[in-house]
Amino acid sequence: MPSARPRLLYVTDLAYRARGRRYCDEDIFLTSRLRDEFDLALCHPGEAAALLDAFDAVVVRNSGPVLGHLAAYTAFRERAAELGARVYNQLTGRADMAGKQYLLDLSAAGEPVIPTVGRLQDLHLLPAADEYVVKPRLGADSEGLRFVPADRLREALRDDAGDVLVQPRVDFAYEVSFYFVDDDFQYALHAPDPGRRWRLEPYDATARDLEFARRFIRWNGIDHGIQRVDACRAPGGELLLVELEDLNPYLSLDALDEARRDSFVTALRAALRRLLAD
Repeated sequence: MPSARPRLLYVTDLAYRARGRRYCDEDIFLTSRLRDEFDLALCHPGEAAALLDAFDAVVVRNSGPVLGHLAAYTAFRERAAELGARVYNQLTGRADMAGKQYLLDLSAAGEPVIPTVGRLQDLHLLPAADEYVVKPRLGADSEGLRFVPADRLREALRDDAGDVLVQPRVDFAYEVSFYFVDDDFQYALHAPDPGRRWRLEPYDATARDLEFARRFIRWNGIDHGIQRVDACRAPGGELLLVELEDLNPYLSLDALDEARRDSFVTALRAALRRLLAD
């Protein structure tokens, strides 16, 4: 007999290793809770395109940087579009899902992001700094990121200009992340020690903080998906966007108490029901 419960294909790479984080623990926890309501199967990103038509929806979670399986990810997106598949996160994201171009666009538009350029001839648009951050346009998890002294910046960029982004190294007080399910704020976490990015603690977001985060959620226009807005507290006290993760953001659920984790699971279940009903 066919199952009366919705069938979810949950895409993850349980073997993926990231500095300071155990992605697999998060997915083991989430799938254990989602099984209460959905019939669920896990698969590796490399298998998703071949399997997705047997399920009612696909949930893309901690599958690692797509650069590690770019051909499979491209095939998945093409197959999902062909079938009109329900995908969570939906595949229309304008931020990290599409690379780092959005940081250039938002910076040029005067939005509150860390000043960013991508061409040698635009370096004069950045504020003066002793050191600069150079990162790949298609990078993830800090892969390929490097710090370059100001007097060596032009030389360092000659070979890969156009393939990287350049930002001043900001002397920020701390980093803070805001987590959303669809467009609903769930919780915020911050790293009090700038040198320990993933040593996170709960953060009481102010109304001003949340308006900052929500402006980027609105800009991205995703109806179905989990998004993480990463920001830093600049020397002047303002928040600046570091990254808008809209593909498979790590959630740091282990930094939450049980009540907050339960609340997140409840919100995710409701979001998946909305996706299935759409």
